[in-house]
Amino acid sequence: MSISHTLLGLLESGPRHGYDLKKAFDERFGHDRSLHYGQVYSTMSRLLKNGLVEVDGVEAGGGPERKRYAITDAGITDVGQWLATPEKPEPYLQSTLYTKIVLALLTGRDAAELLDSQRAEHLRLMRELTRRKTGGDLADQLICDHALFHLEADLRWLELAAARLDKLAKEVSA
Repeated sequence: MSISHTLLGLLESGPRHGYDLKKAFDERFGHDRSLHYGQVYSTMSRLLKNGLVEVDGVEAGGGPERKRYAITDAGITDVGQWLATPEKPEPYLQSTLYTKIVLALLTGRDAAELLDSQRAEHLRLMRELTRRKTGGDLADQLICDHALFHLEADLRWLELAAARLDKLAKEVSA
C-alpha cells in the first residue's frame, strides 16, 4: 500500500492535521496495522517537499505547533494517476513455502509433515478471518474476503504439492 498516496487521497476531502490523518487512515485502512505518528509526519514532510501538499495553517497550542495540511493541484493529479494505474498482480514465483518443501526433501526431513503443518495454520487463520468477517462492517468483510480467497488458493496449492510430493522428491534427489 502506498502510504503517501493514501494520505493524499484522504486530504482530497479537505485540509487535516497529521493527527486527523492518522486517525482517518487507521479507521479506514489500519485494521491490522495502524500507522505510526512518525510515519505520518515524515510522509507529510516528503509530500510538502515534493509540492504535493502545502501547509494550510498552523495552530499554537500547549505543545508543538499543529500544522494543517492541504493537497495541492499537483497532489490531486498525482493521486489521480495512482488510482488509475492498475496494481501489478503478484505471481508468487518466489515462494517461501516451495523453498521449504525442497529444502526439507534435500535434508531428509518430512516434507509431508511440513505441508500438513502449513495447511493447519492456513485453516486456523481462515477460521479467524471468517469470525472477524461475520462481526465486521462492509470494509472488514471485503478485506477479509480478499485474504480468504488468497488463503483458499494457497490451500489448493498445498494439496497439489502434497499430491506431487513423491515425484518432487525424486527430482530433487536426482
